[in-house]
Amino acid sequence: MAVTPVTDSLTIAKTCAKEADEIHAEEIVVLDLRGISNLADFFVICTATSVPHLKAVARDVRHKTEETLGEKPRSTEGDATSLWVVIDYVDVVVHIFHEEMREIYRLEDLWSDAPRVPLDFLPTPPTASQG
Repeated sequence: MAVTPVTDSLTIAKTCAKEADEIHAEEIVVLDLRGISNLADFFVICTATSVPHLKAVARDVRHKTEETLGEKPRSTEGDATSLWVVIDYVDVVVHIFHEEMREIYRLEDLWSDAPRVPLDFLPTPPTASQG
């Protein structure tokens, strides 16, 4: 009987974000929901620029996270034509939006009290004092 790997939720979230970045997803954000919500520990939110790009981002996040960590999602909801795909890793929920849908749902605004996890593979956004 195979043993299912156990990976902490922060590692899963950062891996999903990195895989999204590898296929050129945009505006990648990881929100830390621990202590704020029972839905998940982390939300990974990113934008795809077209329907084919959204499909490719979802595919690569699923396949490469499984390849790298041995973690499979519990479920995947939506498809590229719905312009929003949700990949559920139980403690990590990945939201891949088409640009239009991300602007409509604005999850970062809904969860504005959630700290953002720094991602060392992304450039650091300028702070107000640097602007």
